This record gives sequence, C-alpha cells and structure tokens, in this order.
Amino acid sequence: MAAPKKYPDELRERAVRLYRESDPKPVIRQLARQLGVHHEALRNWIRQDEADRGLRGDRPTTSELEELRRLRRENAELKRANEILKAASAFFASELDPTRRRS
Repeated sequence: MAAPKKYPDELRERAVRLYRESDPKPVIRQLARQLGVHHEALRNWIRQDEADRGLRGDRPTTSELEELRRLRRENAELKRANEILKAASAFFASELDPTRRRS
C-alpha cells in the first residue's frame, strides 16, 4: 500500500501552474517557502510536469510510470502463480510416479 501524500493534489497543481505561468521564473526555493512546501518537492513536481508536457526526455511521463507500476504488479502476480504451479506439478508428479513404493 502506498504512503499517503503529504501535499494535496490541488496544491501541487497550483504550485506548478504558478511556476509555469510566471515570467520571469521565480526561484524555486522562494516559491516553495511562500507556498509552504519543501523546495525539492516543488522541484520534482516541476520536472514531472515538464516530462509530461514533452519538454524533458530524461524522465518518464506520468502515464509511463503508471504503466510501469501496473506491469511490475502483474509480473509479481505471475511469478507467484508460477511458483504455485511448480509446487503443484512437483506434488502431482510424485503422486503419479510408478516407481514410488506404496506402504
């Protein structure tokens, strides 16, 4: 289960929009202090927004991150199912082995 978000989505959207629409661009530390958020949180929000808008190629977009999380969950589920099937096949193979001695 994911940790609860420290800042509401509305604050995040408002902060990013304020930064994006400002001219000249404000200093992130000062803007973060004015909004009452940590400067690195604001910096990450801005970077993610730029990636989502196609302005950055060094980060995956939000949709790519969501797909990656979904695929990782699916992969973990398939690995668990595979382990169960391996254990079941080993059990049934030992039950059906004709060379096994019955007591």
